[in-house]
Parts: sequence; C-alpha cells; structure tokens
Amino acid sequence: MTPAQALAFVERHGVVLEAARHDAVACLADAIAGETIRGSWWSHPRSREIFAITRALRESPELLVCRLVDGKISFVHARCWPALVTLSARLPAAALARVHEVHTDSGRHRIEQTPFPDWVPHDAVAAARHLTEAEAIATLSVLSFLFERTS
Repeated sequence: MTPAQALAFVERHGVVLEAARHDAVACLADAIAGETIRGSWWSHPRSREIFAITRALRESPELLVCRLVDGKISFVHARCWPALVTLSARLPAAALARVHEVHTDSGRHRIEQTPFPDWVPHDAVAAARHLTEAEAIATLSVLSFLFERTS
C-alpha cells in the first residue's frame, strides 16, 4: 500500500484507527499489512512499511490526527470535519484535539496538541452550519457507538 492508497482508505472510511482495535472502526495498520495483525504491529514483517505510511499520513493536511476513539490515535478525513464540528458538544474536547508528534534536536519525541476548535479550518466551520445533527451522525456513522453513549 502506498501513502496515497492509505489516504484513500481513510477518506473512504472517514475515521480509522492507526493501529488499535475496535469492533466498529477500521485499523490502518491491518489494512497496510493485508491481514489482522496479532500482537504488536512493530513485530510484523511489514512493520517498516506500516511505520512509513502512518507517519506520512500523520503529516497530511487532509487528516486530523487525534485520540477520538478510545483515546487511541485516530485519523479523521477532512470530509468529516464539518460533522465533527456539528457534534462537538457531544464529544469530549480532549478527543478532538489535534495531536502532532515533534522530533526534538535531542532525538526525543514530544507530543504537541492543538485544542479543538483552534485547528478547525473556516470552511469546515461554514459547512457545519449547513449540517443537521442527523446528517452529521450519518456522516460519522462508524462512530455511532459514541453518540449512543452521549444521547
């Protein structure tokens, strides 16, 4: 799988987990591997490919990298951002924060977060004004389990 194919995978699903498991949400690491990975993806024969592709996607301007699903790294495609804005009151603010990994000069990794709604582009906010809550839930149907808990 190429980074472009992985991006198309996220766009098709709307929301995917980077590597974690959830009954309702697709796992990108499994899609890259072409199979359900047992145990850590770091020990999978395609781990280098998984790492390279997930890191490329983390830099994509078309994706929100956040901890939306069970506190795990989640990718949300830009087509779903208006729905997130519409439903943001029903979701934990921390789950909607943009997560960005920074490599420091010392070689360490530091996680920076941009709180919601600071990262949301104006066009997504404008599009959200035209969405009903029902339309937003339909757009994010893969996350219906989150809205059942918050209803």
